[in-house]
Amino acid sequence: MRARAMQQQSETTEHQTDHELLHQAADGNTVALGQLYDRYGRLVFSVALRIAGDPGSAEEITQDVFLRLWQHADRYRAESGSLVAWMLTITQRRAIDELRSRRSTSRRREVELPEALPLGERDHAEHTQQRIDVQQALATLPSAQRAVIEGVFFDGLSRQELAQRIGSPLPTIHTRLRLGMEKLRALLSDEQTSTTTE
Repeated sequence: MRARAMQQQSETTEHQTDHELLHQAADGNTVALGQLYDRYGRLVFSVALRIAGDPGSAEEITQDVFLRLWQHADRYRAESGSLVAWMLTITQRRAIDELRSRRSTSRRREVELPEALPLGERDHAEHTQQRIDVQQALATLPSAQRAVIEGVFFDGLSRQELAQRIGSPLPTIHTRLRLGMEKLRALLSDEQTSTTTE
């Protein structure tokens, strides 16, 4: 019954606008977030790869873009342009930050960062910490949920491709993704709260 409801929810989201999906993703709907990833994940990755020039960096940037989309969906304003344009703007900025950081690191390998970091370096440090937080939170999830999240968001697989790869029905993939993302969101929210109160 639950699997059938998840499949119906997925079929419903396929025909919704980007704005509708983003609004649902902001409310914690991981099926809607997954649908946005299916629509734009490869585009975001290709733009990141073109700028950063490195597949590993492009994967991290894609992960960051969708993490930011999920955590800060309320910042998007439709009157400012399409969702895909907003996402690609974030992608370009992250990729450029990555390039600058790489060049800066190669020039100053032995030099410690100053206490008052410039904005670009501070942003990069925050992104690095975010990635660490996500990886640590992922490690605490049940392996089945972690595998689905990694397959969709890190390996760039559609949910259909992932279902075929691991031999599980599509509704099971949806359920694992939803439960895993809910736990991940709760863990990251707890992490942010503890950091703020320290």
